[in-house]
Amino acid sequence: MRKRNCKKAAAALMAAALSTALLAGCGSTAPVDSTPESVAVSEAAPAQSTEEGDADEMAARNCADLIDAIYVQTRTEDTDAQCEAAKAAWDALTDTQTEMVEGENADPDYFGRDTGDAALDDPRNADDIGENELLVVSFGTSFNGSRAADIKGIEDALQAAYPDWSVRRAFTAQIIINHVQARDGEKIDNMQQALDRAVANGVKNLVVQPTHLMHGAEYDEMCEAIDAYKDKFESVAIAEPLLGEVGSDATVINDDKVAVATAITEEAVKTAGYEDAAAAAADGTAFVFMGHGTSHTAKVSYSQMQTAMQTLGYENVFIGTVEGEPEDTACEAVIEAVKAAGYTKVVLRPLMVVAGDHANNDMAGADEDSWLSQFNAAGCFDSVNTQIAGLGEIDAVQALYVAHTKAAIDTLNG
Repeated sequence: MRKRNCKKAAAALMAAALSTALLAGCGSTAPVDSTPESVAVSEAAPAQSTEEGDADEMAARNCADLIDAIYVQTRTEDTDAQCEAAKAAWDALTDTQTEMVEGENADPDYFGRDTGDAALDDPRNADDIGENELLVVSFGTSFNGSRAADIKGIEDALQAAYPDWSVRRAFTAQIIINHVQARDGEKIDNMQQALDRAVANGVKNLVVQPTHLMHGAEYDEMCEAIDAYKDKFESVAIAEPLLGEVGSDATVINDDKVAVATAITEEAVKTAGYEDAAAAAADGTAFVFMGHGTSHTAKVSYSQMQTAMQTLGYENVFIGTVEGEPEDTACEAVIEAVKAAGYTKVVLRPLMVVAGDHANNDMAGADEDSWLSQFNAAGCFDSVNTQIAGLGEIDAVQALYVAHTKAAIDTLNG
């Protein structure tokens, strides 16, 4: 094991000092020994002693407890300090200790996984907004590369289209906000922070563009938050999510769903190296788009997307969901559908605005329950490949958000 340098020792002492106070507030009873003797490691020792093993476990557990403390959906006055303490505790760990981090939600990947360069992103939380604000609301992602390509990509397209409006950002997932802040030092506003910022800056006209896929639970919660602030602005308009109005049943599709179905299929086909979907079908290739799924009544949107694919003649395109809601979008159901249609090659791609945790783990991960693993385990396909890319980086999808925003702005103008 490696010997600590001065920087590591300083980080350890800082982490201990912060965590002693903060863990007490989180209900943890794990003891923390912050003396240099308790954390020093000898290179000369041929094997780890019991005391050293206990110290490693304590340090890893302390870090895991601090991570679990910020893996919450509510922001408090202690959140900033808790994020700082969790990162300090992580930075103080040895390589051996980082591999031992395990909690209710904590694991070595929380701080240790490389998800891209956070510096390429823009939290868009500046003041000096002016009278017209375009607030882009997203669930969010802790995957830096996808956040920059997908969410920032949409925000950049909106700012370019509407230069007289100040584009600002809000995430609805505090868990993700905390993760990004603790790991990368990037502070992103939640809904309350963003709306309070707009009020403090004297914004008169507020247009909200959600990057949500549909009129689901997250969209409803966003609307409730905005309703509480409506009397603080002269005018407020909420734009449509990506797929537009839900519709009554699986047979009802709209122009938005047709546009999205066309855009994502063309992008997937091109990425796979085919001229068009028909050429891919002739080669025995099926495309499976994996969405999140929901118990909300808006789940019919996934069935409508399947209808849109069939209407467009994309017989080799299938819609699935992580949650398996609707039931016929569950992984096992989609595998059977693809197999029954006679396709021998499969390309998996997310039906999600960002290629975050679900795309990287639930779809393309190495665990046996990932979609990649399940399709391979079915034993009936010659190849199963993945395309890890969010919808937000597709130009045609960005253009659809721009159009939705225009419709909302137009309502303010009568």
